[in-house]
Amino acid sequence: MAAPDVSPAPAGYQVVARRYRPQLFADLVGQEHVARGLSGAITSGRIGHAYLFTGARGVGKTSAARIFAKALECAAGPAAEPCNSCDACTAIAAGQDVDVVEIDAASNRGIDEIRQLRQNVAVRPARGRFKVYIIDEVHMLTREAFNALLKTLEEPPGHVKFVLCTTEPDKLPITILSRCQRFDFVTVDAPAIARRLAQIVEAEGAEVSAEALNLIARRAAGSMRDSQSLLEQLLGSATGPIGVDDVHAVIGTGREERIGSLVAAIGNRDPAAAIAALDAALEGGADPGGVLEQVLAVLRDGLVASVGCGPERFLQGSGAGVDPAAIGAALGTPTILAMLQILDQSLTRMRSSGHAHVLAEMAVVRLARLEDLESLAEAVDRVTAGAAARGPAGAAGAPVTPAVRPVVAVVPPRPTVAPMTGQGQPAPPAPLQPAPAATPAAREKKTTDAMTEPAAAAAENPATVVDAGVGMPDEEPASTSAAGLPADPRAALLGGSATLGGLAVDFAGAARSVEWRDDVLVVNLPADATTAAAFLRRPEVTRGLTAALTEMAGRPIGYTIAVDAPAAGPAVTAAASPRTSTAATQAARLKAAAEHPLVARARAVFDAAIRTVEPPRRAEEGAGSPVAAGRTAAPAATVTAEEDERDASVDDDAGGMLDG
Repeated sequence: MAAPDVSPAPAGYQVVARRYRPQLFADLVGQEHVARGLSGAITSGRIGHAYLFTGARGVGKTSAARIFAKALECAAGPAAEPCNSCDACTAIAAGQDVDVVEIDAASNRGIDEIRQLRQNVAVRPARGRFKVYIIDEVHMLTREAFNALLKTLEEPPGHVKFVLCTTEPDKLPITILSRCQRFDFVTVDAPAIARRLAQIVEAEGAEVSAEALNLIARRAAGSMRDSQSLLEQLLGSATGPIGVDDVHAVIGTGREERIGSLVAAIGNRDPAAAIAALDAALEGGADPGGVLEQVLAVLRDGLVASVGCGPERFLQGSGAGVDPAAIGAALGTPTILAMLQILDQSLTRMRSSGHAHVLAEMAVVRLARLEDLESLAEAVDRVTAGAAARGPAGAAGAPVTPAVRPVVAVVPPRPTVAPMTGQGQPAPPAPLQPAPAATPAAREKKTTDAMTEPAAAAAENPATVVDAGVGMPDEEPASTSAAGLPADPRAALLGGSATLGGLAVDFAGAARSVEWRDDVLVVNLPADATTAAAFLRRPEVTRGLTAALTEMAGRPIGYTIAVDAPAAGPAVTAAASPRTSTAATQAARLKAAAEHPLVARARAVFDAAIRTVEPPRRAEEGAGSPVAAGRTAAPAATVTAEEDERDASVDDDAGGMLDG
């Protein structure tokens, strides 16, 4: 254990964090890698000219910088450990050595201060070997100040050493980072903080329970200085032995057994009991945010337990009155992840809200009403496997697999989470009490099966491309019989499209044939009706037609679009006269444009006339065109009838130009 600060004590009381500041590299709790690096550099004589210490608050950056300065200036050194007894060591520990300059960059962040520093580095040390500059919160310097420091930081005089300390290294320019040896200080784990606090309590002659020290260590979140400040507050306010209740009263958190009851109510999906447990945890002036942070810590341990980690990975342990392993097994990884996201969002909102209590109650109710989440892939596989086992055989004799809508939440049977007793043992009933398992029929009722397109469509017409899964009803029909359906399927399609209005009627009228297949209306479109097919596949059109057909038939009805495959024709050689070929193609385009439903409606709405039809650019500038050939003579192009038909069509990509 490090001895109290050896520097002369100033008048008045000195707080614990200053009196028990580390004085040796060995006293740096949790930073053994930094201690080895610095002491090894001194021992080997490889002392750099600039060092960068980064890490969270209260982990020992400034203390390490002072120890490093003492090791360099020690009368017995430079030494791997300072003696802490010579004049140089005592003066540096007291902050009175003229050769060790500590600069707060937050208040000396301008270029003028850095210019003064550059002038002072040329002055040799007054009595020591080196002149050490410790710049704290160096990320607060301005851009101009960093630029002024660059050259001095890269090539300082041989007697100057720089130690830069910061909590935000990402704000430093890369030019500064490249000139420093970097040491990253890690957060201190809770057991190490508790051991250090126990040494301080023993040195102070106080009496603090081990449970209270562990709670302080967890609350410090890896910061040694925060834990010592909290211990200082407890030592100053308590008149006797300090217990867990005293710590809860100071930091504004709830008693751990009450947190366990709250977590158990959330795990058992009981919002009323969860609200009551929250109110009990807030009794005595506890902070709502602190209570939610405790719940978050418990669920975090349940998360690591749910993925297979052992007790050595727990941060909270069973101190909250519940077993993390039981929580992980009862809730499952996906559900705990969702709960942690809810808590994180609620804590973020509480920092800027004046209704923290209400937000805490909202979070607790959301947690208690959150359904168990199952993986989407697992749910689809399970439902698909069940449907395939009981579904009708297709054309080839194999069961038809239905198209399943995405399953967001599936509720499997969940065990009951029960709080633990104060002795750390599960209180009756046992922590895990499985609820009655749901029957297969009940579980299948929670998911929605979509209708499928029969596989016989492709067998009846090999030249037809069937797009399944369009316009399926929301639930499986009770009967596959066609009884009760409108006798004329085309009239049913036109009647349903009439309810939508607009282009729906025109595009529905372009159907080559319409037929019923069980409770699905199959609309067959020609191969060149690509615009009509795209329009009838739109989600809003699908919903409107499905609703209209369902209302006509009195039961769930779906529809699907089938588009004929383009027929391959013989190759056609272009005519010798380009003018004749162009004229024929233009006439075909004009005719196709005049017959196109979209163009016909546009002409009627705008009272317009077709003036010209431009071909698609890819056809005009193809490999055999004059543009591609550099306006030189090219051999006659050979195209297929399929390409001529595609060029003659007017679709969404190349529509006719209208002149009003």
